[in-house]
Amino acid sequence: MIHARHSARREGRAQGRYRLTVLGGALALALGAGACDDDGGVGPGDVVFGQVGWMEIRLEVPLKLGGGQLVQELRWTSEGEWTRHELISYRGLLGDGSILASTGDPSESALAYDGLIRQFNENEAVRLFDLGTDTFPDCGAVQSRIAFTIRDDVRGRTVSWVRCVTGSLDNLTTGGAGPGAGAARLAQAALLAREATVGSTPGAYLGSVPFGTLDRGEESASGLTAPAVYIDAAGFHRFWTAHAPGTVPPAVDFGEDMVVVGILGVRREAGDSVEVRRILQVAVGTVLEVVERVPGNFCSPAARTRVPYHVVVAPRTPVPHEVAVRDPEYVSCGG
Repeated sequence: MIHARHSARREGRAQGRYRLTVLGGALALALGAGACDDDGGVGPGDVVFGQVGWMEIRLEVPLKLGGGQLVQELRWTSEGEWTRHELISYRGLLGDGSILASTGDPSESALAYDGLIRQFNENEAVRLFDLGTDTFPDCGAVQSRIAFTIRDDVRGRTVSWVRCVTGSLDNLTTGGAGPGAGAARLAQAALLAREATVGSTPGAYLGSVPFGTLDRGEESASGLTAPAVYIDAAGFHRFWTAHAPGTVPPAVDFGEDMVVVGILGVRREAGDSVEVRRILQVAVGTVLEVVERVPGNFCSPAARTRVPYHVVVAPRTPVPHEVAVRDPEYVSCGG
């Protein structure tokens, strides 16, 4: 499930997220080789390339424990509006998704966009249009793949560059970027765009090991009133038999993996949901972050008894497993 957050907190509320009803296309930028532009150069006239249009940065980040990935996209328009999309997954299973969106008057952000686009055209330290656009590298299991795209609406042309870098949007570095010395410029350009938009706001899954959703819904029959962790098949089967009687539990390799159940017991209003948000390895053991999302201001949810839950599979992490229930997130009416 993808959620959206605004970059400003509401008065007296935790920073909110609202559920998107349409998932398609948010993270659909293809990482094809080369560019859609023939030469990537700056056309004639007073408008530099991309000054009217948008830029988009996509990072595919391999997570340390095998089979996991974090995908992040930052899209910023010349009108000043921006969004950061994130997806975390494990063994091909989507775990969770999040969207952070700009708020307020976009005029200041539009000025910053204009200034940065000019740098990408003219400043040698971060100039992009002489990098060449025919690289489509294999970044292996350690480095991230970055795709930086600039769209020029005046010319009707799009240019993309694909390279390998170290880190995510939260901790991206220029060191080790490649192939080619100019790849460091691409990483630096992404850092400048990040600072001008999301700034120091951390990603939703910063530091988490990967996880994938096995089941999510509103009506668990398990009887659990608090989150639980299962590290063996017997315990998980007992849970599943109670949780979803008459159904076959999903296959889990407990030699390598564990199951985390995010659940907080009975809720009396429609619209509540419970989610596993992050699984963090710490100095001693593991912290499992669980969050409840509830209808926010001016909502009138229907009274209905429910037991929302989120069941995920993740690579096994050290014990003890400590649960941290985060402050509720208040969402728009209807989720």
